[in-house]
Amino acid sequence: MAKQLIECVPNFSEGRRQDVIESIVKPFKEQKGCYLFDYRADEDHNRLVVSLAGEPQAISDAVMAASKVAVDNIDLNTHKGAHPRMGAIDVIPFTPISGISMDECVELARSFGKRFHEELNVPVYYYEDAAIRPDRTRLEVIRKGQYEGLKEEITKPERHPDLGEPKLHPTAGATVIGARKFLVAFNVNLNTTDVEIAKTIGKRVRASGGGFTAVKGIGLALEDKGMVQVSMNIVDYDKTAIYRALEFIRMEAARWGVTVNGTEVYGMIPVAAMLDSAAYYMQIDDFDPNQVLELKLLELMREEN
Repeated sequence: MAKQLIECVPNFSEGRRQDVIESIVKPFKEQKGCYLFDYRADEDHNRLVVSLAGEPQAISDAVMAASKVAVDNIDLNTHKGAHPRMGAIDVIPFTPISGISMDECVELARSFGKRFHEELNVPVYYYEDAAIRPDRTRLEVIRKGQYEGLKEEITKPERHPDLGEPKLHPTAGATVIGARKFLVAFNVNLNTTDVEIAKTIGKRVRASGGGFTAVKGIGLALEDKGMVQVSMNIVDYDKTAIYRALEFIRMEAARWGVTVNGTEVYGMIPVAAMLDSAAYYMQIDDFDPNQVLELKLLELMREEN
């Protein structure tokens, strides 16, 4: 039987205290069968994004251990940051890589959510493919109002958690857990301090604002950098290529005489998503991914095995 491999990208509401960040990441470095690909902490966002891959049980155990550290060290009553959040462990998505189906990832997300709630007493909401309610597939719908707003709204029946009583953990809030496709976290920095420009563009680029069907976007202020940012999640890079979102933002920003300062990829990214944009900017006709030496070698190695 083929080994099951998944990706998991847990997001923690801590991007400033290095000792806490390292304590959260430690279980991912030590757990056998769990491979830590990348972790990035942003002070403006006040958020830690961790990229993992490995076997489902190993990933689950490591995320559970890291979550316990987060609950012990993060208090959302004093947490401030540019990125929306509702929990110390804000979101935990599981993505199938090989040997496991999306349906199995849904089962994994729901069983892990039950364990998470039982061990930490943090209420849980399920989202994307693991959503139990159809109105909760989108993360931004569940997270509306953030920690402060949900503290009041959670008593309403339509905002009750999927697991737990209708009240937030006193310091750790609530956590969203689910199963989804690969997501590309892509940010575009703009040469202005006017955050309203970023917010306007964020609204126009996202699907809910009439923009690209596979894009979620918001505008943020990067006060330490003296810039603003359009922060995006591209939830299906086959439907919306990175370069399309970038060029749209560049065009919109030009209306205010604003230029793009640079871009960021947060966490891991599938090579196909990068090659698509590389071919566009290099104006390569009929580009074939098999022209990339390393990808061709990997294909040949798989055939030999």
